[in-house]
Amino acid sequence: MGRSSSLTRTRLSSIFRAEADPLRKGSRALIEQKTGFRRAIMAWYRRERRELSWRGVLDPYVVWLTEIMLQQTRVEQGTPYIERFLALFPSVEALAAADIDRVLKAWEGLGYYSRARNLHKAAKVIVGERNGQFPDTAPEWRTLPGVGRYTAGAVASIAFGRNEPVVDGNVKRVLARLTNLRASIDDTKVAEELWVLAGVLVQGKAPGDFNQALMELGAQICLPRNARCGGCPTRKYCAASALGVQDKLPKRRPKKTVPHHEVVIAAIKKNGRYLLGKRPADGMLGGLWEFPGGKVKTGEADAAALRREVKEELGIAVEVGDFVATVNHAYSHFKVTLRIYRCTHIQGKAVPNAHSELKWVLPRDFERYAFPTANHKFLKLLV
Repeated sequence: MGRSSSLTRTRLSSIFRAEADPLRKGSRALIEQKTGFRRAIMAWYRRERRELSWRGVLDPYVVWLTEIMLQQTRVEQGTPYIERFLALFPSVEALAAADIDRVLKAWEGLGYYSRARNLHKAAKVIVGERNGQFPDTAPEWRTLPGVGRYTAGAVASIAFGRNEPVVDGNVKRVLARLTNLRASIDDTKVAEELWVLAGVLVQGKAPGDFNQALMELGAQICLPRNARCGGCPTRKYCAASALGVQDKLPKRRPKKTVPHHEVVIAAIKKNGRYLLGKRPADGMLGGLWEFPGGKVKTGEADAAALRREVKEELGIAVEVGDFVATVNHAYSHFKVTLRIYRCTHIQGKAVPNAHSELKWVLPRDFERYAFPTANHKFLKLLV
């Protein structure tokens, strides 16, 4: 199985020796039945897998792109983005040569924009430093911007047939139920043990298909709620199903309270154009265009907050006019309520104190710019 597999066996042995290890018993039972388990899940996958336009394509560029785009995104939502992106940038050379604004516009609405920026950076590395040659091992893939353990394992196994594991949310759930794991999968030690278990199970023929089969099982059968155990090809190997506790697993840590922020937005108009700011490339929503604004302080009126934020961000004075709309939006770690007001520029020259660039833009040209999703919820009201 090679050096990486030897290391996996060593790590697994240390896990099994730890009496308190929550995975020890369940992992051992599953590994002892590995041959039958692999045969069952692979046969099911080849028979029942969803037919997707990009599935079965072994081009490393396509595999890499799909894995990046589908992280924390449902296949149904992500597939149209994949198809549009490939139409615009059909090769790594085309992506590397593209302007980042064009890349972000193609990514617009998918979220997690740092992935788009890193994808673009990595494409430049592959073309400029590697002469267009893709890495073919997981460790090499992890040297590229934005490529972590999951993506590296996925591309190495699917595109290059390497015996590398992948562990995403679906795989964690499947493995937790198969082993009747009663510890939280959010625990760092437990998560590492799941990676080791997946690393043992993937050893064999067609590792890419095996990894996709695990993920597909989680997406179609081993659902977060109301698992479809009756149609599961691996039910005979599932400890949780045997005990009837599958819908109680996996265990998770209690969710933290999500912060909520009140934000005011200034739609500043001058000579028929609105003022837009480009967010710094290295921050949240980096490289996207937005209307200026910011958080409302406790006890502060919206108009006062707008005048203060505009002065801090742009160095200009505005007259706050009509209320446009209220928009509620959720990000991964916080929620916002945006209140948008029409404003008139009355004094000063705008400078990009909080942005990398400013532009006065006609409403009919909004479609040329990549905006955060929350901004799209009120753009039409300005047009």
